[in-house]
Amino acid sequence: MAQRNSDIKEGFVPVPGGKVWYRMTGSGNGVPLLTFHGGPGAGHDYLEPLEALADDRPVILYDQLGCGNSDKPDDVSLWRIERYVEEVAALRKALSLDRVFLYGHSWGGILAIEYMMGAPAGVVGLILGSSVASAAQYARETAVLKAQLSPETVAILRKHEAVGDYHNPEYEEAMMEFYTRHVCRLDPWPEPLMRTLNNVMSNPAAYETMQGPNEFTINGNLKEWDRTERLGEIWVPTLVTVGRYDEITLNCAETLHRGIPGSELVVFENSAHMAMLEETARYLEVLRQFIGRVERR
Repeated sequence: MAQRNSDIKEGFVPVPGGKVWYRMTGSGNGVPLLTFHGGPGAGHDYLEPLEALADDRPVILYDQLGCGNSDKPDDVSLWRIERYVEEVAALRKALSLDRVFLYGHSWGGILAIEYMMGAPAGVVGLILGSSVASAAQYARETAVLKAQLSPETVAILRKHEAVGDYHNPEYEEAMMEFYTRHVCRLDPWPEPLMRTLNNVMSNPAAYETMQGPNEFTINGNLKEWDRTERLGEIWVPTLVTVGRYDEITLNCAETLHRGIPGSELVVFENSAHMAMLEETARYLEVLRQFIGRVERR
């Protein structure tokens, strides 16, 4: 359903380190849905399909500090998970989001999990899209996927990784085989995803500081992050989603599902990492049904 202009509000909120941009769509009576995008540094763009859920509730997309429409400070000390948790708290307070559903995709799911470790008040439900409980498990799983690429691609990747030449054009071209298999299987990639890619490429500091040079090389400050043993502390109704061909594999999703009491797991059979773009209609319906069930409890 198209939103009237009066149902869309944009602005900036001060957070530790600068100001972040947000867009709130919809004005229904349902509990608001606050979204955390991936990356770090990917920006909100590829999550725009979720605004279709704004027919009965506010949906908030925002660009985390360091990307998109938000401030981009030149201070690498800001790119740490603790500051991002403080960012979420500041955003909720500024927008008066006393009761809220949280949606975190990929890195955004990591952020959501870390935020939940503080037992925040007013979180009604949690959706973890293509996310992980442990960076080490993610690294192991992507290593398996990378080894399944064509022998020519694997040889090129290994050659440049051996000397740390991650930005060599030959290396970057070769890694696209992984991306087109396990990030997004649509051809061509949708325009919102291209905007997302441009966000990371134009200002890679947050991504490279926290993640590393690419999706399957995790050598940033998230390398040791692991909340596997604390997933039981997540006390709200939780939905876990994953794509059949996802770079964050079914094994990763099952770790979340097993660890979070009473959680639900849905696999999108025709998707990689971007089910909201690859299977939009079903993705929205799954989220809508979950949110509806939780609100009726």
